[in-house]
Amino acid sequence: MARFSWRGLTPQLFVIVILPLTALLLAIAFGGLYLHRQAMRRLVGERDERAARAAASALREQLNHRAAAIHGLALRAGPNTSPSKLTEILRESDFLLPDFDEGMAFLASNGEVLAYTGDPELWESSDFGALIGLKPLFNQESPPAFFTFPDPKSGEPMMLAIALAPQGDVIAVGAFSASVVAHDALYNVFTPGSGAVAFVADNNYHLLYQMGTLPPDIDLRAHPGIKQALDGESGATFAQISGAENVIAYSPVAPLDWALVIEEPWEAVASPLLRTTEYAPLVLIPVLLLSLVALWFGTRRIVQPLQTLETKAAQLGWGNFEAIEEPVGGTAEIRRLQRELIHMAQQLKSAQQGLRGYIGAITMGQEEERRRLARELHDDTLQSLIALNQRVQLARLSLDGSQQAESLIEIQGLTEETIQNLRRLTRGLRPVYLEDLGLAASLEMLAKETEENGKLSVDFQRAGTERRLSPTIELALYRIAQEALSNVLRHAHAGRAMLHIAFYPQNVLLEITDDGQGFEVPESPSEFAPSGHFGLLGMHERAELIGARLEIRSTLGEGAHLTVALPFEAAKDNQYPQQRKDTQN
Repeated sequence: MARFSWRGLTPQLFVIVILPLTALLLAIAFGGLYLHRQAMRRLVGERDERAARAAASALREQLNHRAAAIHGLALRAGPNTSPSKLTEILRESDFLLPDFDEGMAFLASNGEVLAYTGDPELWESSDFGALIGLKPLFNQESPPAFFTFPDPKSGEPMMLAIALAPQGDVIAVGAFSASVVAHDALYNVFTPGSGAVAFVADNNYHLLYQMGTLPPDIDLRAHPGIKQALDGESGATFAQISGAENVIAYSPVAPLDWALVIEEPWEAVASPLLRTTEYAPLVLIPVLLLSLVALWFGTRRIVQPLQTLETKAAQLGWGNFEAIEEPVGGTAEIRRLQRELIHMAQQLKSAQQGLRGYIGAITMGQEEERRRLARELHDDTLQSLIALNQRVQLARLSLDGSQQAESLIEIQGLTEETIQNLRRLTRGLRPVYLEDLGLAASLEMLAKETEENGKLSVDFQRAGTERRLSPTIELALYRIAQEALSNVLRHAHAGRAMLHIAFYPQNVLLEITDDGQGFEVPESPSEFAPSGHFGLLGMHERAELIGARLEIRSTLGEGAHLTVALPFEAAKDNQYPQQRKDTQN
């Protein structure tokens, strides 16, 4: 997680490839399913509308056929035809009984039944006098009329087809069941399925016939489609009924002013294909699984090895040549890249060893020059200043109380200050405490002198039992601490610093910490010089010369922490090249 970044390959693959691909597939799958549902919904509505129109047309054809039949029967009844003759006409017209399943009859102008065929109870017990009042509504030239009449036995609605004889004194009547004619009209165009129903209602919103099952408490006046059909409109609409969306197709039956309605849940009609398409999003499961496998493969075989290789390359930049040789795995290309890095690290190590010898020789030359300069300043310049100070003191004693004596006092003060500065400079060039008292005491004196010469409070701490190291190592650690405190004093704007030296059984640990403004640490030592951190570069080179590991941590506004860890194994044979040569000689 420490190496996680939105700029990494894994989040980029997830955000740029997998998420858009998943979103696209989801949009295609569910968008296609939505469009398919809408198309199926529309197709079912159009199908049921055509079925309703076909059923209404079939119903009209059957009514027209019965109207023509009853009209032909009326034409056969002449003026003043006897009842026996009318009975004979009915007997000869028995081929019409399949159309008039309740029977046929001739009525007088007052409603009296003159002759009939069919159920006697219907013709003998019914009062047809009400039909006389309807006589002005039609004449010999008008087509036969249809009226709804209750069945005397069952109370179910029954239809009467009525036509006037040419002289108008005889009325031909044919009775047939409304449910039978409606059933014959719907049978060939509608097959009731689950939740489907077709029904016919008259202009008084009475249910004449139903195919399927309607709710017992249905209100036909408020039911969608019925009013539109009674107004002469055809079409289809959708409504939520019993928790499902039903398609309601309606059409008028013109001769009778009836409404024919077909109603069914459209999803039940479209379910075979629709349910198949609802499984389309399941296609995303293998796609997502393949995407996750690809992401896992990319993370496990590419990203993680590259991240590990990046970490080891960073350690290589800090001089850890062994880290790059540890296998990181991954694809063949990554392993080849690691082999090239190992080869480069070996070449770099060989070149660095030669450069280290050269830098060691230069560093040794610098230390020798510092010792020579310190010796000359101490033996020549400093002694001359001490002698000069003594002569000034003698001259001041001989001129005690005079104006010249005050000038000599001023000269004496400047001379003493110069002597102190030269001594401090000499100690900086050649830390005499290091040779006599050891590394810990020298570092303690360095902390005190840094605190005296600036506005920085330096807290010195030591831990463990001190072990004397080779002069080369002690001098290198001292110079690193000296340069670190100098950088804190000049650049960190810190108020407090800590200098800590610890002697552990396995290593020596030197730490310098401050509470200053901090800085941005370069990612590798190769960036020290380009970014102007020459002091850090010098400390890094000194640490490498003695086999120590330098680590720098800093955050802007939170100070800095420098650590030098030297294993005791590396301290056994760590002298500058010139020292090893002198030792061998």
